Amino acid sequence: MTKAEHFHAIGVSYKTADIDQRGQFSLNDTQLHALFLDAKDSGVTDFLVINTCNRTELYSWTAKHETLVNLLCKHSGGDKKIFDKIGYTYSDRDAFHHLFRVGTGLESQILGDFEVIGQIKQSFYRSKKMQLAHGSLERLTNAVIQASKRIKTETEISSGATSVAFASVQYILKNVTDISQKNILLFGTGKIGANTCENLVKHTQNDHITLINRTQEKAEKIAGKFPVKVKPYGELTSAIHQSNVLIVATGAQKPTVSVDLIHNTKPLLILDLSIPRNVAPEVNKLPNIEVIHLDELSQITDATFEKRKKYIPQAEQILNEVEDDFHVWLEHRKYVPTLKAFKKKLTQIENFDEDWELETSPDRMAQKLTGQIAAYLRSNPKEADKTVALLNEVFQLSPENYS
Repeated sequence: MTKAEHFHAIGVSYKTADIDQRGQFSLNDTQLHALFLDAKDSGVTDFLVINTCNRTELYSWTAKHETLVNLLCKHSGGDKKIFDKIGYTYSDRDAFHHLFRVGTGLESQILGDFEVIGQIKQSFYRSKKMQLAHGSLERLTNAVIQASKRIKTETEISSGATSVAFASVQYILKNVTDISQKNILLFGTGKIGANTCENLVKHTQNDHITLINRTQEKAEKIAGKFPVKVKPYGELTSAIHQSNVLIVATGAQKPTVSVDLIHNTKPLLILDLSIPRNVAPEVNKLPNIEVIHLDELSQITDATFEKRKKYIPQAEQILNEVEDDFHVWLEHRKYVPTLKAFKKKLTQIENFDEDWELETSPDRMAQKLTGQIAAYLRSNPKEADKTVALLNEVFQLSPENYS
């Protein structure tokens, strides 16, 4: 990390953009891979991407946040002018703090939804595989995971089920009478689809649940865990015709449910859990059809959600403790190049053993002295800059060679 680099975060989320705007900046797997390759070629280091139904965000140490904005717009297809209106940028401590809040569920559309921490872990693994995750990002990611675990176990901010999948099932329970007798079709069996299936089985007492996925093996894998049926993708139209409730959780970049697939004469409730929308807008104009989108589901509030809000101060206190520890570590990291240069200098001093009259190798003595100085810097942070400057001057060090 060079002196010119700062930690930046940029993105769009449900707080700044509606579902269609977020869809413009969402990334599929192909786009994500191309984004990482481009970031690597652009000299970006320690690169992290959060790409969920509620937000698309890029984090990195780089000279300017514009680098990240341009990468997002280029690979998502989102318009730069639109980003300037609905996007946001954070730098340094503000950027770190934002990532901690996102990773601990405090920025989730449904308060206490911790699914995002799993997505952060997956993104870190991708970064590491692409050689875009080094010491600083690994330490930061682990700190966010630690804060998330502590908040989840030490507070009740996530009491009860808290997710889009849970919200969708709650909506069905409140708005569909005799749900246990109705035919439910779940189209799409990715992570959200699988979670929705589990919630449907748990809360609806319904044994008329059918799964359809383009890749039938994925649907059958989920069906092996729950009492549900699987139909091939070719029977989608007839399955929709037989359904009272259709849940769409596909991950396509374009609508997968169009007017041509709907031939229902009886009422049909459609829940679209996809970003971007996977149900074509024209479907909502059909008679007897009601389409509910992700943002509407996330607005569901009840006594359980109100109860969670009481634990926000406690959660923030835990977050601040872990974040402060990370900043102490990060502050110490900037002295590492000087310590390395100092250690190297000691091992190169002629007649080192004779001067010190010790039967200790230069390497071991250098290691011991460097360790003592590192401990002093940690214990005396206010004197750290002065001490490092003195070391550089007295020993004529070149720490830039070790950064």
